[in-house]
Amino acid sequence: MSGRIRNRSGVRSTLLLLILFCCCGLWGEPLRAQRAREPLAPIQLAVDTSEAPRSILHAKLAIPVRPGPLTLYYPEWIPGEHMPDGPIVNLAGLKFTANGKVISWRRDLVDMFAIHLDVPEGASQLDVSLDFLLSGAGSRFSSGESATAQLNVLSWNQVLLYPQGWPVSQLTYQASLRLPEGWKFGTALPITKQSGSMIEFAPVSLETLVDSPVLSGAHFRIVHLTPGQNPPHEIDMAADSPGALEMNAADQLHYKQLIAETGALFGSRHYRDYHFLLTLSDDVAHFGLEHHESSDDRVAERTLLDDMLRLYSADLLPHEFVHSWNGKFRRPAGLATSDFQQPMKGDLLWVYEGLTQYLGDILAARSGLWTPQQFREQTAFVAAMLDHRKGRTWRPLQDTADAAQLLYAAPDEWTAWRRSTDFYEEGFLIWLDVDTLIRQQTQGKKSLNDFCRAFHGGPGGAPQLKPFTFEDVVAGLNDVTPYDWRNFLTTRLNSLNPNAPKGGIENGGWHLAYSEERNENQLASDVAHKTLDLSFSIGLVLDDDGSVRDVIPDMAAASAGIGPGMRLQAVNGRQWSPEILRQAIQGSKTNSKPLELLVANGNYFKTYSLNYHDGLRYPHLERDNGKTDVLSEIIKPMAPEAH
Repeated sequence: MSGRIRNRSGVRSTLLLLILFCCCGLWGEPLRAQRAREPLAPIQLAVDTSEAPRSILHAKLAIPVRPGPLTLYYPEWIPGEHMPDGPIVNLAGLKFTANGKVISWRRDLVDMFAIHLDVPEGASQLDVSLDFLLSGAGSRFSSGESATAQLNVLSWNQVLLYPQGWPVSQLTYQASLRLPEGWKFGTALPITKQSGSMIEFAPVSLETLVDSPVLSGAHFRIVHLTPGQNPPHEIDMAADSPGALEMNAADQLHYKQLIAETGALFGSRHYRDYHFLLTLSDDVAHFGLEHHESSDDRVAERTLLDDMLRLYSADLLPHEFVHSWNGKFRRPAGLATSDFQQPMKGDLLWVYEGLTQYLGDILAARSGLWTPQQFREQTAFVAAMLDHRKGRTWRPLQDTADAAQLLYAAPDEWTAWRRSTDFYEEGFLIWLDVDTLIRQQTQGKKSLNDFCRAFHGGPGGAPQLKPFTFEDVVAGLNDVTPYDWRNFLTTRLNSLNPNAPKGGIENGGWHLAYSEERNENQLASDVAHKTLDLSFSIGLVLDDDGSVRDVIPDMAAASAGIGPGMRLQAVNGRQWSPEILRQAIQGSKTNSKPLELLVANGNYFKTYSLNYHDGLRYPHLERDNGKTDVLSEIIKPMAPEAH
């Protein structure tokens, strides 16, 4: 009996030990994480951009700490950039002190964005100083060029560290900023005090801080789009010259209409105010990056003055604005990470970016930034480009989203065979197909507008996040009109069809065709990128110096043996120029001889014969008179005309 009793006591002891082991082991990490999530006093961040014109920023942080081991992170995965491109290589001058003594530190040998150090006994605050070296040419997104002698775009993730163990929504930062003397600024970040070149901001979460860039410059202008209305909207512009800020009255009216059209489309606004931060410079990286209450929009200096540059950039602000609803308020679950170190999953980027591409383009047309003809030219250009994207025969669209973090950084060479971030453009075509199908299934009573209002609407006000999954998208579409949306979407996402999905164009009452007349939007793209795009004739894309940017597999240039990286020297024995080449291609229709191109490949020269006789070919949409013109119906304004 006693033996059994002792045995039972041993069993109980063993069970207690196992429970304790589990608590300290399996459950230990969540318990530690729970302790770590206890409120932390605000972190002080002081940034000095007075030396931005010479490409260096200075920052100081005061971080509340406890004695013992501490890990600090430099943001790696920046929301909206969809890849781990935090510019840590440009972090310099890093120094830690506590109680006036320097503390040594060491980078993690696996996670290059993690810094380890030990906080000494008696220390309650860690003082950090660092510099950020502004990038030169070649970097992408907010890692790219962001300052000139006359302006700067501050992305807060460039100049801060944050402690391990807290979601970024639960860390509070009290930020201040010093600007170069005389510069003005724009930001969605709430301001508590300004004195000369010094600005103090209200305490916000780290999530909000990183989501709120600051545009500043010597030449600055604000265009109020909804004066007297709530919430307010404005375009904050900085340029390298005062003349570049001259936005004409027509464009201002179009942007006012854009605000009205988004209200009509979504039915609510999930922000307190909205700032388009528009940078006009030839010496910064050109892109758009979405934020919940603002957008970082960077374009060529003469964009507001040059018709071709204006046309090329007309859909940029609408696209980034749409992201406030689709991408910020509603975000794929795989992109809704709790901090800036967790890898993001891009499998639903065909919704995040593809649907935004579609809505941004139709809003550009609804608001008047594009004419109906320019919208159709853009649609034709996109469809033709994807029709000639031969990589679609081996790489399905879904993989371009899954591999986005690789493809964003891929070079331009061999894009037609590799594929690129095609979930933007092909997403446009898929959502156009969805829109026309909803209208067809409901006899015109419903459209994608109804999906947007239900999926992205709801109560407005301060920013909030509502993640979604593929199942949510399918359910949302079925709520608009029952259909086999799961099969519809997965078929297109996994297709290896060599042809682009043009069902939306055709159901919209149009079809893709080619002619010798140049596509206006394609021409604008050539002007903006300084290229000569002959993809649809000889299958060649050239930079303005004759360098071969890409070739289209199975078309004349590629079949003759020309590849990316080579450089065109002469056409039919005459020194090349864009006009000479276009004339020669057009003349091929009546010339039985091959087109002779002298091409340099490094230090070697070779003449390539292109057996091509179809002349210049540019894409356009032609009306199918046997079908209703649904495409024109889609881009009709929904809101009353703005004034």
